[in-house]
Amino acid sequence: MPPSVIRPLRFMARLLAATAAAVGLVAFFLALIVATDGAGSGFAAWFAAVGVAVIAALWWGRRRSWRGRLVPFLPVLVAAALTLSVCVPTISTTRHYPPALAFVTTEHWRLSTGARVAVYHYPPTGNSPRHPVPLVYLNGGPVRGISVLDHHFLQRLAGQGYDVYAYEQAGGGRSDLLPMNQYSITRSVHDLGAFVGKLGKGRVDVLGFSSGAVVLTRALADPATAAHLRRAVVAEPGPMDGPTARIAGQKGRPSARSVAPAMTGPRSTHVPRYAVAFGLMRLGLLSPDNGLVGQAEGDNAFTAADLGSDTASAYCARDAQRIPVEDTAGNFSFSAAASLRIQQTIKDSASIAPQLRRSRTPAMLMIAECSSQVRQWATTILADNPAIQRTQYMPGVGHHMWNGLGDNDQQAAAVITAFLQDKPAPLPDYPTRADIPAFLRDHK
Repeated sequence: MPPSVIRPLRFMARLLAATAAAVGLVAFFLALIVATDGAGSGFAAWFAAVGVAVIAALWWGRRRSWRGRLVPFLPVLVAAALTLSVCVPTISTTRHYPPALAFVTTEHWRLSTGARVAVYHYPPTGNSPRHPVPLVYLNGGPVRGISVLDHHFLQRLAGQGYDVYAYEQAGGGRSDLLPMNQYSITRSVHDLGAFVGKLGKGRVDVLGFSSGAVVLTRALADPATAAHLRRAVVAEPGPMDGPTARIAGQKGRPSARSVAPAMTGPRSTHVPRYAVAFGLMRLGLLSPDNGLVGQAEGDNAFTAADLGSDTASAYCARDAQRIPVEDTAGNFSFSAAASLRIQQTIKDSASIAPQLRRSRTPAMLMIAECSSQVRQWATTILADNPAIQRTQYMPGVGHHMWNGLGDNDQQAAAVITAFLQDKPAPLPDYPTRADIPAFLRDHK
């Protein structure tokens, strides 16, 4: 074979070998990130990986000329530069809280549990009769700030005479962070009891949505907290305990998850550091309290676009082309690490069914037609809580039932207010406990 052919082939072989070596070093670095749980912002893994690579390069080139000895270092330099980008923060490591909202005052309350939470108050407005019992809202997440879309719905309820309070759970929105090991579903329930006690207005009505509905459900099973509650609205709940979390059941009618346009806007996961951190946490390979990206830095970095298709999954497929903007970039806040930590404490918890069966607080369950939640998460609560007085199957909406589209907000408000005032339900009481088997069979 002529030299003119041999030289390019040798060059290609060396290039492929160098590329393989660089890829192998990156993979080795990621394995060390997992093994060390990201210790020292990832530098523990970086120094170990580069050190091993340098030793290997020296050994590989030990019998070559000085120029030949440099060749094995090329993939080391490339991989070292790539992996170094995972170790260096590009976002402030000190928590930057969202700015104040223009349409409501943010207060901060120190609860008896030690949490310092952001509180929003919407006094009753309009010409509707004033309702003497305060209404407390628990938003979803967990550990996510209250969206502007939710704030608008709370304003609607205040416009119907309700004295509405909402607080962002510890670590979410403008509320102070907790040490990672203090986040748990039990702590969230205790914070609810402490908040109602701090409010000092006697028993309250509570509307819990999504993960907030889980907090509310577990509060109903806790006699000390339930004593503070007059009525409870459990809207689109997640799994209430470990056994429920392990149910692999069906979901509602098709959501917009796979058909909606991709979310636009900046993504932290386009930055290697945060793509690695959030990706490995989601896979369970990094702990929420890992040493790679701290809680404050992760909160600052995470954007609405990082939620990807999760937002679209909260809407019916028929609404795929008109999904509303749920939040502003400035108000959006989500702690992925703390959220995973709380979800894990739910998965690890024992059944609360025996305690829930003793609940006496009048409750209502709301289920969306196009729910992205596993159906059995809601029907298990219905089956185990004898105090659920009515169930409202919400037609035409997905998981986020009040969303500003059409008359969805009006429909949700009508269902909620009718129950709180003990008036006839605007929709059929469905499914009842007897309907559960048929409901799970027919509403897929």
